[in-house]
Amino acid sequence: MQVDPIQVTVSVTTILERLGVPYFIGGSLASTLHGMIRTTQDSDILADLKKEHVRPFIHDLQADFYIDDEMVANAVTHRSSFNIIHRESIFKVDIFMPQQRSFEKMQFASARRETLSIEPELKAIVSTPEDILLAKLEWHRMGGEVSER
Repeated sequence: MQVDPIQVTVSVTTILERLGVPYFIGGSLASTLHGMIRTTQDSDILADLKKEHVRPFIHDLQADFYIDDEMVANAVTHRSSFNIIHRESIFKVDIFMPQQRSFEKMQFASARRETLSIEPELKAIVSTPEDILLAKLEWHRMGGEVSER
């Protein structure tokens, strides 16, 4: 089945916005949106979900996504990550909780609302190209400066 990663991702960011959760799209999808085409099997979202967001977040997404309630609650409690899978397309969305590091605070401050699609018009908050590059370099450093890409 043909999957539109942007539409699937925006269906998640729309819920985050409705709940008032600060977020931004990063990773390969954000790189592609800024012109560096990369194939991707998922999208990455950094979202500052709190305990009070967990139930409404799950409720609003469970019809269209496979979502493990316990995994979400644990990720929010331990400030880690979880993923959800779009049922129709099997497209995965990885959601990372911020660790309140200076770099993440800067990413939130510099992320901008972008038009991701014109027809239909879809908008979401996306990391800047510079921050995407810095994040990739940080992951490379944390991975022992070894990468398959």
